[in-house]
Parts: sequence; C-alpha cells; structure tokens
Amino acid sequence: MSKEVNQDESLNEDEYTSESLMKVLQVIEDPELKMSIVDLGLIYKIVVSDDLNITVDMTLTSPGCPVGPLIQSQIYYKLMDLENIDDVVVDIVWDPPWDPKTMASDEVKLMLGIF
Repeated sequence: MSKEVNQDESLNEDEYTSESLMKVLQVIEDPELKMSIVDLGLIYKIVVSDDLNITVDMTLTSPGCPVGPLIQSQIYYKLMDLENIDDVVVDIVWDPPWDPKTMASDEVKLMLGIF
C-alpha cells in the first residue's frame, strides 16, 4: 500500500516509489488544459534507481505541444526538490500515442466530454 503524499508532507528516500512520486507530480497541470498531467495520463513510467536517480517517461497531448519544455522542467524541479535525489531525467516518448479515451482518469474524461 503506498503512502498518501500531500504538499505539506515530505517523503523519505525509502518511500520513493513510482506510486508515491506520481502523487508528488499530481500538482503539476498542463497549462493549456488546466488539468493534472497525472490525471491526463501523460506520465507513462517512473523509475527510481538504487542511487536515487529518477527517470520519468512522459508524453504530451500532441507532438507540436508548445508547453512540453515547461512541463518537463516542472517535473524536473518538483522531483529534484525531494531529499537526497541525485538526478532526474524526463524523457518525452511517443509510443504509445496519448489517447485520453484510454489513458485519462474518469474525472478528466468527464471534464473533456469523453464518455
């Protein structure tokens, strides 16, 4: 069971899991859609190595998304703020292509009018 994380609470390095880090990233919004990148399904994978390097595979809503570098930097700085993290790499991937019908949360689907 993963621990609930909020902005007022910090994780220790023993609690850095893909699930806990997804909760940390929950606060980052796509600036155009004003919705969480986690809820949109833009984060595909988070890997934490033994030496506390984090790799994030994410996608964007479209290949021409102008805010991609902004979202990448927000992820980088949010995770680098965690205690004892050595490095963060945020990779943009296009496979599989983002599909809000299958990747977004139910709440986001409702907000986007996808049923």
